[in-house]
Amino acid sequence: MDRSFLKDKKRIVIKIGTSTITHMGTGNLNLGKLEQFVRVLTDIRNQDKEVVIVSSGAIGAGRKALGIKERPQTLSLKQACAAVGQARLMMIYQKLFAEYNQTIAQILITKRILLNEISLSNAENTFQELLAMGVIPIVNENDPISTDQIQEENFGDNDTLSANVAELVKADLLILLSDIDGLYSDDPRNNEKAKFIRFVDHIDEKLEAMAKGADTAFGTGGMATKIAAARIANDAGVDMVIANGDDVRNINRILAGEEVGTLFKAQT
Repeated sequence: MDRSFLKDKKRIVIKIGTSTITHMGTGNLNLGKLEQFVRVLTDIRNQDKEVVIVSSGAIGAGRKALGIKERPQTLSLKQACAAVGQARLMMIYQKLFAEYNQTIAQILITKRILLNEISLSNAENTFQELLAMGVIPIVNENDPISTDQIQEENFGDNDTLSANVAELVKADLLILLSDIDGLYSDDPRNNEKAKFIRFVDHIDEKLEAMAKGADTAFGTGGMATKIAAARIANDAGVDMVIANGDDVRNINRILAGEEVGTLFKAQT
């Protein structure tokens, strides 16, 4: 399918997963990757496009700061790690974006905000004001307070949250950066005959059956949550692309209309 229409996207939500911004061997933040990510997004802003980031990694950053080697198992420990990690993650984002004179803002969201009409309206107004001023909002679920994402029952490593945000801000495009190239007919890490699917114009039960769970030590969102995110985004009229975040320049390639990742076409 011709993707040249992606060149005209003006408001883009980009979700970056834990596995993309951390070193899998240690769980430490990959500062080189983050620096490149920030440079790419600032350059997109310089093209007069609007950008919203949905960033994972708070629990992982917090657990490393606290010297916790294993993935936290108890809810309270996960929340404590998130509280420490969110501050550390935002400090790093602030430092990196400041090098390019780009202003950022932090927005913490809970499921309750999305379900309350007044809170939802307030959140929408805040996003609109920030984007109008050229600010890049960085969104995460408020893990120290909310337990929905941590328990992996709702947002799923921010995949679903990013789709909710894309709908909220009336985005043109949602990009999910993952540790896989896109959607396959089966898990390519276990089945070498798995076929890559470049374009999806309709999400059905057969497609959902292809989804596989997560198998990384630091992420929680598997392909199932990405399919769920695609359904939300597409139903809201937002195109979505799943692409490999190992090379953050894939963002540029997607916005240039190149055939990168799997494109889920919005329902009209």
